Amino acid sequence: MTVVSKPGFWGDLTPSEQRFLAAMKAVGFGRFEYIQIRDGQIVLDPWPTAVRDVKFGVEPVAERPQSEHQLKRQVAEFFEYTRDVDAGEIRALEIRHGLPFSMEVELAASRRGGRS
Repeated sequence: MTVVSKPGFWGDLTPSEQRFLAAMKAVGFGRFEYIQIRDGQIVLDPWPTAVRDVKFGVEPVAERPQSEHQLKRQVAEFFEYTRDVDAGEIRALEIRHGLPFSMEVELAASRRGGRS
């Protein structure tokens, strides 16, 4: 599989990215903490800490099955960012509606030097 810098479709994601995207959707609202990035890939062993925000009286959003569907802009930008990091740690990744919303990142190094 050729890894493109900015994925556009589900099939452009690596298996670990697909697993993490599924986990983001499962959390819905909340955050992941202490996500390691090595050589542009999210490290899932050990699995990052997930913290779910629980809201009452809210209807769940119908989930669209994943296949070759186009990725939401937030997802594409998130994985584009992580693919550009040689080594670092996402201290907190906020999830809203199952999508990455914002994050705090500690960087050790980057490929292009543009991420600081």
